[in-house]
Amino acid sequence: MTKNAGSIDRAARIIVGLGLLAMPMFVGSEWKWLGLIGLVPLLTALVGWCPAYAVLGVKTCPAKSRQ
Repeated sequence: MTKNAGSIDRAARIIVGLGLLAMPMFVGSEWKWLGLIGLVPLLTALVGWCPAYAVLGVKTCPAKSRQ
């Protein structure tokens, strides 16, 4: 499992994840479960690997040069 999420991508995922986790404080009671979706971008940011990127062949982290 090689990293496929770059630093800007990971920072954006952390912001979005925290925002989604905070959402239940501001929405009606029937939508509170939606805040749990914030765990997905938060976990992918902490690990640095996104399964959707792996399936689609996307890589936002810089390429490492082999020496």
